[in-house]
Amino acid sequence: MASVIFNARADDLHLGPLFDEFDLTLSPGKRVEALGPLFYWERKESETTWVLPPFFAHATDPETDYTEYDVVYPLLTFDRFGEQYRWQLFQLLNWAGGPSQEERERRRFSLFPVYLQQRSSNPAENYVSVFPFYGHLRNRMFRDEIRFIMFPIYGQSRKKDVVTDNYVYPFYHIRRGNGLFGRQFWPFAGHEHKEITTETNGFGDVRIIPGHDQRFIMGPFYYNETNGIGTDNPEWQRGSLPSFAILRSPKRDSTTVIWPFFSVIDDREKKYHERQILWPIIVRARGPGKTADRVLPFFSKAHSPELESISYMWPIYKRNAIHSPPLDRERVRIALFLYSDTVQKNTETQASQRRTIMWPAFDRRCDYNGDTRLQVLAPLEPFMPNVKSIARDYSQLWSVWRAEKSPSRGTTSQSLLWNLYRRDTAPDQKKCSLLFGLFQYESGPGSKRVRLFYIPVGKAGHAETMKK
Repeated sequence: MASVIFNARADDLHLGPLFDEFDLTLSPGKRVEALGPLFYWERKESETTWVLPPFFAHATDPETDYTEYDVVYPLLTFDRFGEQYRWQLFQLLNWAGGPSQEERERRRFSLFPVYLQQRSSNPAENYVSVFPFYGHLRNRMFRDEIRFIMFPIYGQSRKKDVVTDNYVYPFYHIRRGNGLFGRQFWPFAGHEHKEITTETNGFGDVRIIPGHDQRFIMGPFYYNETNGIGTDNPEWQRGSLPSFAILRSPKRDSTTVIWPFFSVIDDREKKYHERQILWPIIVRARGPGKTADRVLPFFSKAHSPELESISYMWPIYKRNAIHSPPLDRERVRIALFLYSDTVQKNTETQASQRRTIMWPAFDRRCDYNGDTRLQVLAPLEPFMPNVKSIARDYSQLWSVWRAEKSPSRGTTSQSLLWNLYRRDTAPDQKKCSLLFGLFQYESGPGSKRVRLFYIPVGKAGHAETMKK
């Protein structure tokens, strides 16, 4: 009997939660699971993944030249794609590097926000920052360049041609650029003026950059702004909050009295008229471009040619839809993350995908090609539904039931309690294993095999035993 067990082929060894190897259902490949939810290995096309949930995960793909490591995600991660790489420790300590379009090599080190450093093959791109004492940064924090000394005492930032000098941030700053100059002593007073200028793009076309004139006194209690100067839609805004706020332009008018109590909007560009009372609680809009009725939290209905939104007793029920051919998307949520049902459709091909999640009960997906996957117990997936590392590093721990089906391949699979019960079907084959493999059944073209307590039984079983 022992020789029968140990001489069995590897793909015949089905020990349930202890060890199981099987073909993937939704794509070509193999998967090995062992020790219940504590280990799995998977090969899908050129990608290989092995995981010790939730402690460690490793994925690599030689064809696309990428490698990933997770250690108790999101505590420590490593990602490499080609020559680009990045290490991070809980998003506070990280190293990154690799070539870019402009540089042969670039390396970054960050202990956010205390120490930031970059070293490049182009010396002009080098920088170092020791916050708050001294710093020089490039292409960080949505700015082309940042300098500071004893921040917030002094800081300077540049975005394109606009340079802003801050003294005792955010109270006093001076801003200058192409046709622009302004200064403010917040919250007491400020003024900024920009002339109409032009720029030439990469195709040699000249583009007008609008001008503006903005000023405030004891902001936001009084402000007066003119924006879009030199365009076909200059906007003039004046306000003294909370008393009033006015916006006038060729395409849109807005008037607010005793903000946020009473507001009227006339949008001629989008073709609707809107009234608001104690915004955002009560809203009514009418017109071809937008229709809305809202009394929060009791109900809210709004729709435009592209968007729809409806809610009752928010956040108990909410539905959103986007109609922008070829995309048609609808999402229904109940109690925020308790239940979510998202359907996305391609109106040209009529193909659709759907994902339904009920916390913490299940997560069900149906892809454009018709492949479906059901996972019972999903405590984290509703909160981070599109985070790959959650599905890879954690879902195995609580997936007490998994069911997959691929109509295009003609394959199905079901697994209970990490393969304590497992069933796989293919066009020419069926397999079933139960109770740590004490019962196994397999059928193929013209043959059937049954094993009880790992011993082949029946005529096919005796023939197999004689061969061994």
